[in-house]
This record gives sequence, C-alpha cells and structure tokens, in this order.
Amino acid sequence: MTPFARWAALPTVRSLGRSIARGRGGFAGSGVRRLHSLWRRSLQFRVATSTVLVTGVVVLIIGMLLVDQIGNGVLKAKRDASIGQATLGLEAATAQFDGLTPGDLNGIRQAVDQITSAPNPSAGGVPTGDLFFRAVRSTDDSLNRQLPVGLAVPSSLRQQVERGALAVQYAPITRPGNPPSSTPGLIVGQPVSTQAGSFELYYLFPLTAEQNTLDLVQRTVLIAGLALVLLVAAIAVLVTGLVVRPVRVAAQTAERLAAGDLAQRIEVSGEDDIALLGESFNDMANSLQQQIQRLEKLSRLQQRFTSDVSHELRTPLTTVRMAAELLYGSRQSFAPELARSAELLSNELDRFESLLAELLEISRYDAGVAQLETESVDLVGIVERAVLASRVLAERHGVELLVAAPGGPILADVDTRRIERVLRNLIGNALDHAEGKPVEVRLAADAAAAAVTVRDYGVGLRPGEAALVFNRFWRGDPSRSRLTGGTGLGLAISLEDIRLHQGWLQAWGERGKGAVFRMTVPRTAGDTVQSSPLPLEPLDTSALPVKPGSTAAVDLGSRPRAPLAAPDPARAGSDVQA
Repeated sequence: MTPFARWAALPTVRSLGRSIARGRGGFAGSGVRRLHSLWRRSLQFRVATSTVLVTGVVVLIIGMLLVDQIGNGVLKAKRDASIGQATLGLEAATAQFDGLTPGDLNGIRQAVDQITSAPNPSAGGVPTGDLFFRAVRSTDDSLNRQLPVGLAVPSSLRQQVERGALAVQYAPITRPGNPPSSTPGLIVGQPVSTQAGSFELYYLFPLTAEQNTLDLVQRTVLIAGLALVLLVAAIAVLVTGLVVRPVRVAAQTAERLAAGDLAQRIEVSGEDDIALLGESFNDMANSLQQQIQRLEKLSRLQQRFTSDVSHELRTPLTTVRMAAELLYGSRQSFAPELARSAELLSNELDRFESLLAELLEISRYDAGVAQLETESVDLVGIVERAVLASRVLAERHGVELLVAAPGGPILADVDTRRIERVLRNLIGNALDHAEGKPVEVRLAADAAAAAVTVRDYGVGLRPGEAALVFNRFWRGDPSRSRLTGGTGLGLAISLEDIRLHQGWLQAWGERGKGAVFRMTVPRTAGDTVQSSPLPLEPLDTSALPVKPGSTAAVDLGSRPRAPLAAPDPARAGSDVQA
C-alpha cells in the first residue's frame, strides 16, 4: 500500500471526506463561499491556485513515472539475481542426488534435508544469504508425503515447473504468528532430474529490502513534490504580487479620481511596462483634470451669463411692458390690424416673462442655491388647485380633464409652490399632446410615499424618448405647434423640483397610445423614495379613461372626490426611473 493510500485509509481522513462530500461540515459551506468569492475578486489568488494545481498535476505524473521506473528496475535486478542464485543452487542440489536410486528413501530424505537446510552453495544454498526458504518436491506424490516440503507453491507456478521450465512468480510470504504477517516475496522454481527421480526445487526470496527501497523512493518523491509545489506557489504569489500591486494602486487612484479628488496620481518608479502604465494613467488624469476644470469654468460662465442676462433683461422688459400695456389698453381705437398686433405683443411679452422666470429658476438649480420650504400640506388640495387652474386651457382645447383621488386628505411634507408648479407643467404638457382626447389625473399614497400620475391618450412617445422628455428645450416633434405656448423648460424644472424633494419624476409612453408622467414624493421630509403607490405603465394601454360619474374617476369641477381604484402592487414596484 502506498503512503498516500495509507493516509487516505485513516478513519479521521475518511470521516472528514464524507462530511465535506455531504455538506455537513460546520465550516464547509461558508468556506466554499469564501473561496469562491476570493477566486472571483483576487487575481493573485487565481494565478497562485492555478499554478499550484498545474504544478501539482505535473509533479504527480512525473513522480508516478519516476517511482514506476525505479520500481521496475529494482525488481528486475532482484529477479535476475534470484534466477542466477537459483541456477547455482540447482547444480549443488543435483550433486546431492548422485548415486541414489528411487528405492533409497532414506538417502533421498537425507539429500532433501541437506538441500533445504544447507547455507552454502555446495549443498544447494545461495551465496548471498538472502534466501528465506527452500523446498523440494517430488513428482511422485507418495514420496512427497515423506519429504519436508513446508511451502505452498502456487499451482500456476508448479504447472510451469512440471513442464520442465524455470518459472518465476511474485507471491506474498506469510509468516506464522498471532496475527500472521505477510511479506512480499519472489518464488523461483525449476525441475531437478536425477537417477533417484524427478524433483522440483523452489527458492523463495524475500523482497523486504526492495520494498523498503521503494517506500523510501515514494516518500522522497512525495516530499520533494510537495516542496516543489509550495516553492512554485510562493514564486507565483511573489511574481503575481509584483504585477497586481500596481494594478490595485491604479484602481484605488481611479476610485479617488471618480470621487472628485482630481489631484490624485500614481507614484511611478522604474522604466518597465508597469511604470509606462503609471505614466500613461497620470497623463490621462492630467488631461481629464484640465478638461473638467475647463468645463467647470465654462459652466460657471454659462450660469453667470444666463443669470446676468435674465436680470439685465428685466429692466428693458419693464419699459416694453408699460408701452405694450398702453397700446393694449387703447387697442379699441386702432385699426383691426394694429389692434391684433397689440394683442400679439402682449401675449408674447407674457411668454417672454415666463421664459425669463424659468431661466432664473434653472440658474438657481445650476448654482446649487435652490432650497425647499417644506410644510405638512394636503396633496389633494394641491391637485385640486392645479386642475382648476388648467380648466380654462382644457376647455379651450376641447379636452376633458378627469381626476381620481382618495376620499380623505393625503398629508406630506412638501414645498407647496414647487409641487403645484410640477403638476401644472405635467397637466399642461398632457393637454398640449392630448389631441382632443381626455386627460386623466390620479392620486394615491401609502405609508411612505405619495404619487400623482397624469395620463393622456394622444400621440405618445417613441422608444427612448421617455428618457429625453426632461431635457431642456427638447421637443418630441419639432413640427408640432405649442398650443400652450410653453418655453421648453417646464419639465426640466419639474425634474429638478422633484429631485430636491428626494423623489421620482418618470415618464412612459407608446406611439399612438398616449403617455404617462408619474410624480412620487416621500411623505416625510428627508426620506428617500423606495417605491411608488401607483404603477408607471398603465394596466390597460388600450382603454380610454372612465367617464365622469363612475367610482374610479370624477371631474373635480362638477362632483366631489371619489375613492381611487387600488393600484396593482406587483406593477408598482417594477417601474424604472426616467
């Protein structure tokens, strides 16, 4: 049995192996998970482990071949030496039977005793003294009962000897005792033909020395192999560390750069490939720092320009407004063409003033000076005011404005002015794209958040446009006229207002099926929205809203609020923020 087989046969090793195989070890599960995590995260561990495994397999194969070759050589040498010694013994044994006849039983027995007990070659012994046992058999079974045989010869070996050939076979030697011990051995058998009859002479050579030699070789190969594997593993860890360490430094420096510390650089030493990588990284960081600083400067200039222009335009705008109001008030005495021009001038001045106000609001957000003035208010009342403020516009466009809201109040800590502005922008945007179809406003809340959705059934959005609708001055279809006279900044300001509340403002739409805008804000100031009580995508994208008079939606202008249909919780949690 090899050393590895003896080690694997130990009860403790077998028990541990079964525990790991069945997953019952107290540390097995967590240990495997830690190793798997380390394998995925550490390049150094992967390289070292792979090197150890490959080296171990190579050392195992080479060790097995080496032990096999040495074992074959030792056994072949022992076999050749045993055959040579048995040949010498055959000549001495033949001399012992000279002058004997088949009937001289006493002489035959004495000759056999001399052969089996004599320690020298002249009596049939072997010169090296490593013989363990000798036995003589006769082809006459009746004579065998009177000979001191004392050796159980394998039948296959004896059949070869009976045919007159020299035969060699490896067989274990069983020593008497309690318990009996077994030693590997080599049996050499050959026929002895004399005047006294035909005999079989067997020599049994112990292989204890050869087994000890092979055990020593196996132990040496095993220890040398383990030492080689450990040495290679240490070299792999060392060499990999030299490569991985600069990569880790680069990764940490990149993280600090991404966090805003643009002054971070990699310390470079040497002129090798790693040093070249560090220099290239530093050059890239310098370029990024310069570009970011340039962009920041341009952004500050742009913000300042927008703010300054907006402020500076107010003075001439006030003068123009005074003249326009004078003309507008006297338009009755003008010719029809001049009267229409005065009306257009007044309308465009109103739009220009709205644009200036929104530019100033955007500049506050860009400068980071916008602040919330939160208070606990009823969101239902804010929705009512936003809807009532949009009724005139809805009637002008021939759009039916429907509202679905809970029967009781919904309290939330919000900035009333900003939330009402968001709702007016969403409703105005929906009226602008409704194409004469109804616009539906829904309100719902749970313990953590409140949500309002504004849905139209008009032109809808193309794929990818839901992420663009909040960009400044973006228009889905430039060829469409703006019925509401919008500035193109309403949704962008609305998004900033909701972000200031730590909430969500999202959009959904399909071409020909309309669009949905959802506003979700936390009910407690300072909280962050985790989910919305209303789904973003409609449950039925083909149906028109319920007409006034149902329990699902009512017109605030004509009837009191009715309970809102319960939202689908499965869909409410799967929305994607635009």
